[in-house]
Amino acid sequence: MQCLEMTTKRKLIGRLVPCRCFRGEEEIISVLDYSHCSLQQVPKEVFNFERTLEELYLDANQIEELPKQLFNCQALRKLSIPDNDLSSLPTSIASLVNLKELDISKNGVQEFPENIKCCKCLTIIEASVNPISKLPDGFTQLLNLTQLYLNDAFLEFLPANFGRLVKLRILELRENHLKTLPKSMHKLAQLERLDLGNNEFSELPEVLDQIQNLRELWMDNNALQVLPGSIGKLKMLVYLDMSKNRIETVDMDISGCEALEDLLLSSNMLQQLPDSIGLLKKLTTLKVDDNQLTMLPNTIGNLSLLEEFDCSCNELESLPPTIGYLHSLRTLAVDENFLPELPREIGSCKNVTVMSLRSNKLEFLPEEIGQMQRLRVLNLSDNRLKNLPFSFTKLKELAALWLSDNQSKALIPLQTEAHPETKQRVLTNYMFPQQPRGDEGFFCSSS
Repeated sequence: MQCLEMTTKRKLIGRLVPCRCFRGEEEIISVLDYSHCSLQQVPKEVFNFERTLEELYLDANQIEELPKQLFNCQALRKLSIPDNDLSSLPTSIASLVNLKELDISKNGVQEFPENIKCCKCLTIIEASVNPISKLPDGFTQLLNLTQLYLNDAFLEFLPANFGRLVKLRILELRENHLKTLPKSMHKLAQLERLDLGNNEFSELPEVLDQIQNLRELWMDNNALQVLPGSIGKLKMLVYLDMSKNRIETVDMDISGCEALEDLLLSSNMLQQLPDSIGLLKKLTTLKVDDNQLTMLPNTIGNLSLLEEFDCSCNELESLPPTIGYLHSLRTLAVDENFLPELPREIGSCKNVTVMSLRSNKLEFLPEEIGQMQRLRVLNLSDNRLKNLPFSFTKLKELAALWLSDNQSKALIPLQTEAHPETKQRVLTNYMFPQQPRGDEGFFCSSS
């Protein structure tokens, strides 16, 4: 490796290679990076800079323990040792009183020492993918903590006084064994992002509706049965993921989430959506696929900013005519339902570029579909179509038209014919008429 040669005293910030030689005056080394060096221990060279070292990167090595000398580096502000073989975090870490960022993710650390509380400057802790079963009480004395990542650990509960961490803005606790949250969390007034996905919540924690500044909330992959009206108290909420639960009802007070832009309710047990969903005027993404919906509320047409709508894998027999008011819509997926026809108003969705209607009962399409002149991808496979309306010739940007699952080309030539009964011009080819599927009952492919 190339050695570094310097002749003047200056502060070096950057990535240094492990092999180096220095000549000239004293150097101030503040950053050392030994990532991906196949190390089994912390290089002794590090300790030569214990007075000046501010950042140390030891990512992706095979280090099993941290030596005591490391904790003499009291100027250290960032210690990054993810993806190693650490089994514990030594109590000596209390000496790093200036430490601001600590990354010990992807190790075998089972607990934080109680005296982690001495690292009072800590603002970011990344400890995901470790077998950590609980947090010590001392952890809640890290009052400057703004970001905490503890995904994929063994946590069953949080300390009762967890709410002392009042500066927290980001809290990620995905893939643990949490069933409740401490009541003290209502004090987390600055919390903006909370990820509780893949835990064991059977109901929405009551304390959540008191965290008024919350902007992003993940509760996917739990065991929730109801989306209660209390969620409507989160006026600042922009992103809400409730997919992969057992939710049967959505309370009408969800309309209180007036800032909501993304609502994900996929893979639940919903039989209907409340009319009040039309009051979520800022919604740009709505996913209700893989549920048991038999109809959509007419108020869906009030979502004038909606860009992506997925209601595939339900039991819909019609789409409301108000869908024509979704002038911002770009992606529409209604696969695997029971639609015999589309409303003529669909033609007013002139900004749609991708529309998928696979596996329905469509026997014809309205002429108005020719008004959707930005359509680039259209999937009509597994339906009962006998032909296509002549207005398809207006779809100049169409790049993929799927009429069969085993179609060899994305876009196939269509021929003009006269309808045998109406004598109107229609478009057809060798794939028409489509054969209806033999099994009326089918399962969503995402199930």
